This record gives sequence, C-alpha cells and structure tokens, in this order.
Amino acid sequence: MREVADRGRIEAFLSTLAREATSDTNVYLVGGTSAVLVGWRDTTIDVDLVIRPESDAMMRAIPMLKDRLQLNVEIASPDQFIPVPPGWEERSPVITRIGRVTFRHYDFCAQALAKIERGHTRDLADVSAMRARGLIDPAAVREQFARMEPHLYRFPAIDPASFRRAVDAVFPP
Repeated sequence: MREVADRGRIEAFLSTLAREATSDTNVYLVGGTSAVLVGWRDTTIDVDLVIRPESDAMMRAIPMLKDRLQLNVEIASPDQFIPVPPGWEERSPVITRIGRVTFRHYDFCAQALAKIERGHTRDLADVSAMRARGLIDPAAVREQFARMEPHLYRFPAIDPASFRRAVDAVFPP
C-alpha cells in the first residue's frame, strides 16, 4: 500500500523526476497535487500530472519513482474529462523550474471546471479553496465554460444541461 503524498514527498518526487529530463519539458500538476503545493490540503492520495512534450525518459522513470517513494502517480489532466479551451498552457502558472523541467499548476479554471463537472464534495471544496485564494475568478470560470460548452458533445459521458446547472450553482450568473 502506497502512502499519501504530502508536500515533502511531492517535492522529492518532482526533483527526482526532473533529473530524468533530456530536453526542456513542462510538467503540469493537477488536483490534489496543486492543493498540497498551494496549501489548502496537507496531503493527497496521488500525484496527478501531465508531461508536455511527453518525455519517454521521464515516463519510464515514473514506475521506479512510485516504488521508491511509495507514491501513487497518475497521468491525468482536465482535458481528458472536459473540452479545455485552447491556451491552457499559457494560463498554467509556474511553480518552479528544476533543471530542464518547468513545473506548473494546470490552468486553475480548467481544474475548477473539471471538479465542478465531477461534483464530489472534496472537488467542490477544492473549487471554494481556489476561489478563496484568488486562483480563480468566477467570471473567468464562467467564460471558460462558455467557450467549452459548444464542444461538450465530444465528451458523451457529460450531460451538458447538468454541467451548466452545476456551474451556475457554484458561480451564479
């Protein structure tokens, strides 16, 4: 059984992963990983991330790092679950640069929308925490939703009307 990831374990994972980079790479951190690094949660179950451009060397290192550090690591990002509007890379704030790797929080508006769509209690608490810390603006989240709404058909598991109601409930018009 792997352990939960706290700030120290996440930072150890990131610095070790960065040593595997053979070219300039961006690693976008998602969900609980962002929550722990920003500070509204002490731990997360797993380290969610996406690597761009994908690095074979870094991907090959992840299973070894998972075992050595006893961490759960998932390759996961909002664009796997919702139609994230273009430009998310530029909207993803830099956390730090280690060697050839720039670590970023995946676009917080996209993270918030993915969490609203999922609708779990912890996800909605994360959205509130993002708002309280000034990481998202309700108007910007609603604008991002308006940009993605015409593309929801590409994600047949999503009911567009339910998603809209959920966004309206969290960020009333």
